[in-house]
Amino acid sequence: MLLETPLSNLQQELLKIYSSHIEESDLLNIKKMLANYFAEKAIKEADEIWDEKGYTNNTMQEWLTEKKPSNGN
Repeated sequence: MLLETPLSNLQQELLKIYSSHIEESDLLNIKKMLANYFAEKAIKEADEIWDEKGYTNNTMQEWLTEKKPSNGN
C-alpha cells in the first residue's frame, strides 16, 4: 500500500513507540503528556499574541459583554 502523504516526524516517532507493547496505564500517561504539551504551547502562543496586541483583562471583559449581531436564525 502506497501512502499519498508521507508520515510526519511525530507520526514516525509514535509508530516506533507503539511498535512494542505498552501497558494501558503508560499509554494513558503518554496521551496526557502530549495533551499537556500542546495545551501549554497554545497558551504560550496566545499569551505572546495577547502581549503583542496590548490586551488587558478589561479587553476580555469587553469581549464577553459585547452584543453579538443576530444571524437571522
